[in-house]
Amino acid sequence: MKRKIVHIDSEKCNGCGACVHACHENAIVLENGKARLIRDDYCDGLGDCLPACPTDAISIIEREAAAYDEAAVQARQAKTASHGCPGMRAMALHPESPAASVDHAAPSQLRQWPVQIKLAPIHAPYFQGAKLLIAADCTAYAFAGFHERFMKGRVTLVGCPKLDGVDYAEKLAEIIKNNDIQSVTVVRMEVPCCGGLEQAVKSALMHSGKFLPWQVVVLSTDGHILSE
Repeated sequence: MKRKIVHIDSEKCNGCGACVHACHENAIVLENGKARLIRDDYCDGLGDCLPACPTDAISIIEREAAAYDEAAVQARQAKTASHGCPGMRAMALHPESPAASVDHAAPSQLRQWPVQIKLAPIHAPYFQGAKLLIAADCTAYAFAGFHERFMKGRVTLVGCPKLDGVDYAEKLAEIIKNNDIQSVTVVRMEVPCCGGLEQAVKSALMHSGKFLPWQVVVLSTDGHILSE
């Protein structure tokens, strides 16, 4: 039968895996650093993966393809839930209390996985009612008390516009627009390339159509707070 179905342009795909998270049918996998639709009958053709792709490598086309098989999808989802890669599965985390920390170090305040902006899903339960922290990769290394000072009570997303070579604005706008985000805090380094992260958040807030409280914290390279 001829129907609408996902098409992935391998030339444009950068292998970030965002579409793997976004596909509710688990129809997409990463192979050799590229996203691939594993079976036609797993794809419903609705395109939930499209907005997640940072390189516009995914489109909806019309071609001969097997009909969408909901039963087969459910069977695959059940199998993936028990055998899937934990590094690619979105999940909420529950920080330990200080008393539960085995090595007596300060407990982690990470509330969810994944944390990379490129890999984060657009929709996730942990975004509902969340205070969002968007931080440059280097900040947690520069500021010793990063978990307690910035991450505690917040959902954390991290990225580096210089290394990733992408504009995060569109994806962040979708996250803010499609979830009940309460506030946004940006933590960046004083270095010029971190300005790209701040600008992406400003653009995302503007294009989300929401008016949220937000702030920017700038850290020095020797770990001091320069402004907040």
